[in-house]
Amino acid sequence: MAQFVLAGRADCPYYAKAEILADYLQVNLPNFRIYKITQHPDNWEQWLHDICEKNGWKHKRSPIVWRELLDRGGKGLLLGGFNDFLEHAQHYYSITSDLLSEEMLQIGEENLQTHIQIEKEEEERKSLINPLQVWISSASAPACYHLIPLLANGEVFGITTEISIHLLDRYSCKEILHGTVMEAQDLAYPLLRSVSMHIELDEAFLQADVIILLDDILLERDTTSFENCIRQVNELCKVYGPLIEKNAKSGVRIVVAGKTFVNLKTLMIMTYAPSINPGNIIAMAMLLESAAKAMLARKLNMNSAGIKDVIVWGNITGSSYVDLSNAKVYRYDSAIWGPPSFSRPLLDMIYDSKWLHSEFVTALSSLNSREYHCVGMSPAHVIATVLRYWYQDSPPREIVSMGVLSEGQFCIPEGIVFSMPVSFQNGTWEVITETEINEKTQEIMDCLAYDLIQEKQVALGEIQKMQPYKKEVDTSFNIFSLLDNVEEEKVEKPKEELETLSSGSHQSETFEGEKSASFPDVD
Repeated sequence: MAQFVLAGRADCPYYAKAEILADYLQVNLPNFRIYKITQHPDNWEQWLHDICEKNGWKHKRSPIVWRELLDRGGKGLLLGGFNDFLEHAQHYYSITSDLLSEEMLQIGEENLQTHIQIEKEEEERKSLINPLQVWISSASAPACYHLIPLLANGEVFGITTEISIHLLDRYSCKEILHGTVMEAQDLAYPLLRSVSMHIELDEAFLQADVIILLDDILLERDTTSFENCIRQVNELCKVYGPLIEKNAKSGVRIVVAGKTFVNLKTLMIMTYAPSINPGNIIAMAMLLESAAKAMLARKLNMNSAGIKDVIVWGNITGSSYVDLSNAKVYRYDSAIWGPPSFSRPLLDMIYDSKWLHSEFVTALSSLNSREYHCVGMSPAHVIATVLRYWYQDSPPREIVSMGVLSEGQFCIPEGIVFSMPVSFQNGTWEVITETEINEKTQEIMDCLAYDLIQEKQVALGEIQKMQPYKKEVDTSFNIFSLLDNVEEEKVEKPKEELETLSSGSHQSETFEGEKSASFPDVD
C-alpha cells in the first residue's frame, strides 16, 4: 500500500493544488492513502526546519511530500515538493492536475481560514479539560529528570487527570531544559498534555496547581558562615514567595525538597506567601525515612517495603532524630509467621544494638559527605509517592514523616516547620498526635526545635548569630539520640559567595560545629 504525507503552509496555492490531486488519487485508487498536515504561515518555516532536521532531509518550500514505508516501520522517504508529486502521479498513475492559478489561490485562502477555525476549536476543546499545572524549579536537577515519567504515567494524580509540566531554571541551564522537554514529549504519555521550559522569573508558577521546589543553597570551595547561608535561603524565598502569591492558584500545593535547609525554605515560603494555606506547603522528609528503612532491611535481609512507621523528627536536612520505637516489621521470614497484617516491633528483631548505635548512625550521617552521589531516582520516587498520598490517600494506619508547620503538637513550639508523623486522607494531611514519645525523646525534640527557632530568627534578622543549646542533653550514641556535640559552637569559616544551584548537581558540605550525627543533605 502506498501511503503519502502531504504537508504545507495553510495558505499555499501549490499545497492546494497538490491536495486536490491527492484527494482524487485516494478516491480512485484502492491502495493509495494520503495524510495531510497544514501549518499556519507563522509556524511553517520552523516546522519545516524541524521535520527536515529530524529526518535528514533538505527542503525549503511548501508543500513537502514524503512516502511512509509501512513495510519498514513507517520510515519516511522524501519525495519532494509540488512538481515532484505531480511528476510521480503522472508517471505512476497517468493522472495530472489542470487546476488554474486563480482557483489555487482561492482554495489556499479557504484552507487558511479552515486551519484557523480548526485551531480555535481545538483550543476551546482543550480548555474544557483543564490539565493540572505542575511547576518544578531547578528543573535541571537529576531528580527532575526521573520525576517527570512518574508524574505523567497516571499513578500520582489519577488515571483520568491530565497534567502540564513546567520546568523552571536559570538561563545557563537552557540547553538541559530543552533536552528534557524533548525527551518528555517523546514519552507520548496520554495524560501529559504539554511540557514547557521557563527561564524568566516573571512567568514562574503561572496558574500552578502543584509546585515542586528542588532549589538548594550550596557551597563552593571556600565555605561561608552558617548564618550567611541562612540569609541566602531567605533571599531566595523572598523572590519565590511573592511570585507564588501573584501567579499560582490559591489552592496550590507546594512540596519543598532538596539537600539543604528544607525546613527553613518551607517556613520562609509560608512567610512570604501568606495567602497560601500553610497546610498546603510541606517539606520532604521521606527520603531520609526511606534511607533508614533500606539500611534496616539490609540488616534483616528483607525487603524494605516490609518496614513501616519509622519516624523522622526535627530538621530534615540538619539535625534529625530517627525514631524506631514505633517501627514495625511485616512479612519477615522467620519461625513466626502470620497474615499480611501481622507485624512485630522492629527493635525486637535487631539484636545487634552496637550496630544500631554505631554503623547505622554513621551510614546515615555519611550521606552528608561530598563523596555521596545521588543520581536522582530516590528523591524523585519519594516526591511522587508523597504527591500520590496527598491526592489519593496514604495506606491506612501507615505513618509518613513530613515537615509541617507546628501548632504545638508534642510540645513543639509553634511557628516552626518540624518533621513529625502524619497521614494523608481526603486530600489533606493530619499529624498523628497519638504517637507515643518518652521523656528522653522529648528532650531531644526540644533541642532540635531550639536550632530551628534560631534558624528562623537569623533568617528574619532578629539575631545575627546562632547560639548553642545550653540545656544538658544525654548525647551518648544510641538509637534514640542521634545528636552529638550539641553544645559545640558554630565555627565561622571564610566568607564566599553562595549560588542557588539545581538540587543534585553538587553535594552540600557539613559546617564545622553542626551536629556530627546530623542526617544527609539530600534532594
